[in-house]
Amino acid sequence: MPRRPSRPTPSQPAAQADKGQLHPRNRHQGRYDFPALIEASPELAAFVILNPYGKQSIDFANPEAVKVFNRALLKQFYGIAHWDIPADYLCPPIPGRADYLHYLADLLAEGNGGEIPRGARVHAMDIGVGANCIYPLLGHHEYGWRFLGADIAASAIASARAIVQSNPGLSEAIELRQQDHAEHIFQGLLQADERFDLSLCNPPFHASAAEAASGSKRKWRNLGKLDPKRKLPVLNFGGQAAELWCQGGEAAFIGRLIRESAQHPEQVLWFSSLVSKASNLPGVHAALQKAGARDVRTVEMAQGQKQSRFVAWTFLDPQQRQAWRQARWQ
Repeated sequence: MPRRPSRPTPSQPAAQADKGQLHPRNRHQGRYDFPALIEASPELAAFVILNPYGKQSIDFANPEAVKVFNRALLKQFYGIAHWDIPADYLCPPIPGRADYLHYLADLLAEGNGGEIPRGARVHAMDIGVGANCIYPLLGHHEYGWRFLGADIAASAIASARAIVQSNPGLSEAIELRQQDHAEHIFQGLLQADERFDLSLCNPPFHASAAEAASGSKRKWRNLGKLDPKRKLPVLNFGGQAAELWCQGGEAAFIGRLIRESAQHPEQVLWFSSLVSKASNLPGVHAALQKAGARDVRTVEMAQGQKQSRFVAWTFLDPQQRQAWRQARWQ
């Protein structure tokens, strides 16, 4: 087991998002080409509108429009011919999800001669894969990585499995596994002989069902500003309880993620998690110091006005990391 230092120092990778800019390798730079999207996915045409600036867009306050839009993006940019999710599950913003993966790829390139390791030799784990299976779909297409997608909800696993089985070639690259114990993350999920180069996670944001409902209403109101007379749906944007909230919210979930990661220090090269609230960063860094992380990276991301970030950490020292890379990637 690696020796734990008394005071790990958070550090920054060289690559960070320019203000408002997606990662340079992100396929979603600039405005969307709606004619091309519609040509590949004709069903999208019914949902295209003109925004207040006279530009083509979709009605982001319409959950069905967002789902069809995502389906069109996945088909045009990532070769996913069949994608669907059940009603009331989260529909992910694909550009932001892709950014997380591209920055993780940059992290793996560090110490590897600047070369991103590609193909099935890289094994990633998605904690909370959800019904949409978005990270494994994007990560496998962009880098050829293998994925384990884990979730506590049987319905989410069933939906993700339907997506994988509907697209030729994905079953060999994406494994799906249910975590049967909701109080645990890695415990009971990881097998003793498994090794992962990455783990990633989009944790529940809210601390209660009421807080989640309030956040959804606020988003509806913001979208409704485009047309004050419009009657917006009373339902939220979608999302099951486990996707939207947990006791203690994002900070508590990431704290548990960190504590459990310390119980498996040599099974994952880089653990990581999105951190939606910047105010949670000091607590996250304190928890990582207490857990004995050897290296901590905070990576800022941006999509227009939306700011996001993830924190990545490892319990392996530089020599152990180099040995890992040589054994698994070279």
